[in-house]
Amino acid sequence: MTASPDLRTPQLASPDLLRSVFRQHAAGVAVITAQGPSGPVGFTATSLVSVSAEPPMVSFGIGTGASSWPAVSEADHVGVHILGEHQLDLATTFARSGADRFGGDTRWYEGPEGVPVLDGTLAWLVCRVAARVPAGDHRIVLAEAVVGDPAGAGRPLLYHQGRFNALRD
Repeated sequence: MTASPDLRTPQLASPDLLRSVFRQHAAGVAVITAQGPSGPVGFTATSLVSVSAEPPMVSFGIGTGASSWPAVSEADHVGVHILGEHQLDLATTFARSGADRFGGDTRWYEGPEGVPVLDGTLAWLVCRVAARVPAGDHRIVLAEAVVGDPAGAGRPLLYHQGRFNALRD
C-alpha cells in the first residue's frame, strides 16, 4: 500500500513557516536564570532538552538579541526551572520584554553558585555552562547539571498554539 498524496501545497522554508510548524508542537515550559553583573536575569524557554544522562546535560536556545543574553553569554552557571501549570503568571512575566522579572510577586533566592533559584517550581537544576554554540540568530547553550531538586508538586505547564496551557488527561 502506498501513502495517499498530501493535498496541501508545501511551503518553502521561512521564519513564518518554522513558527507555524512549531505552534503545532506542545512543549514544556521552563525559566532559565543567571546572575548578571547588574543583578539576576531570566527568560521563559520552551527549547529545553535533556541531552545526556552521563554526564547529566541539558540544552536550551536563547536569541542573541534577548535582554538576558549578555548575562547568559558570560555566566559560568545557569538555573533551569520546570514550571507547573500553577505558574502561568511566572511564565508570562519571564516571557514579557521589559518586565521586572525578579520584582513584584516573583519568589526567588540566591542558590548554589550564586544562581537565582525560583521558588515553587516542579523541579530545578543549577548547571555549569559547557558550551555556547552559534545557531543562526540564537545560541544553543549546553550545560551540565551540578545540583537540583526534582520534588516540586503539581502538573507541568505547556506551550502550544502560541499559548500557555495545562496538561489534560
